[in-house]
Amino acid sequence: MVLNIGQAFKMAWRSICGKKGRSALTILSIFIGIAAVMTIVSTMEGMKAKTMEQFAAMGANRIEVSVYAYTYDEAGNPISKDYFTGLYRFCSGLKESIIGITPKGSSNATVVYGTKNSSTMEWKYDQQYNVVSGPPQIYYGSDQYSACNDLAIAKGRDLAWLDCEKYNQICVLGAQAARVFFGSANPVGQIMKVNGNNFEVVGVYGARVEPDTPSAYQTDNFMILPYTATRLLGDTAPTEFLVKAKDDASMKTAITEIGGYLSGVVDQSMGGYQVQKEGYWQDYQNQQLTMISLVLGGIAAISLLVGGIGIMNIMLVTVTERTREIGIRRSLGAQRSSIVAQFLIESGMLCGMGGIVGIIFGTIGSLALGKILFQMTIFPATWVTLAAFGLSVALGVLFGSYPAAKASKLQPVEALRAD
Repeated sequence: MVLNIGQAFKMAWRSICGKKGRSALTILSIFIGIAAVMTIVSTMEGMKAKTMEQFAAMGANRIEVSVYAYTYDEAGNPISKDYFTGLYRFCSGLKESIIGITPKGSSNATVVYGTKNSSTMEWKYDQQYNVVSGPPQIYYGSDQYSACNDLAIAKGRDLAWLDCEKYNQICVLGAQAARVFFGSANPVGQIMKVNGNNFEVVGVYGARVEPDTPSAYQTDNFMILPYTATRLLGDTAPTEFLVKAKDDASMKTAITEIGGYLSGVVDQSMGGYQVQKEGYWQDYQNQQLTMISLVLGGIAAISLLVGGIGIMNIMLVTVTERTREIGIRRSLGAQRSSIVAQFLIESGMLCGMGGIVGIIFGTIGSLALGKILFQMTIFPATWVTLAAFGLSVALGVLFGSYPAAKASKLQPVEALRAD
């Protein structure tokens, strides 16, 4: 007797519906595990996506240059040499591989406009330690700061090289910093005080992320001053620089060229220099998040193991209840493979139904946690959904194998004697 697949599915469905309470509990044990795994994996993928969104907002194909060569004054304080002017001119000659270069220096100066004072603005964080309010970051930049950071002017103008050469006291605001100090008003032409010095706002950069969100405070809440303002504000010359390469292929050439230039201008006896691709640590962070996701997913998968053992137990009970039926089928010529397939289809259907319910609840859990944790909509990836369903069916087949094999080994005469 050859197994009719359609008939086998009908028989499995009747068996499942005939024991509704038992089937529901079996499905419950599977769907909890699938929902937990899906929610954890999708949430971790959302965290990685959020992290990469912030990195992408700051730009790609960037090179970090650090020079740590110092001289010292009579009091023993380190004095950093201004390497930027020479490095700027050198990089300007590498138009084929480099888009721009800017210092990475920052300042702790106080910014005042009207009644708004950065010294009284408190850093505030949400439950996930994302910044939700705080004073603007003050950075020193060149006329190529926007090119290096994928910024575009929305109002006014950008920094110019002449501003650096002439020590002009001007500034350009990030979109969130403009909202913090000026609300909806146009800041261009207004005078802000930085440590008591007047700086005219000449431009505002366009927003890179949604305004008034944790991401906005982390990426767009800043003020850019010409790097030569370090002298006015009492900061040392910048020793870290950011170079933007045209593309990924140009980065190796740019790193080699810049390293060669610095080897000729940096006195190795006073220190050294470092030139490397920005974001090498981002890859490490992603690996860490992936590892955490696997660990948490593995812990949640323990419930699937428990559910699988439950499936095996239920199927063994089913074999006992249907021993006489098995004997009749075997006496009529049913092959062992037909009996095995019949029970595997039933256990696979049970777990598949649990997987579908788990996918639904896992999707709901992912959406809820995405909104709560990251203020974003997280739908489980297609591969996660397909993997979850495939895993649930595979569990049914795996843990149903022993009961199915036991059923197929029953001798017809002994099976027919069963009560």
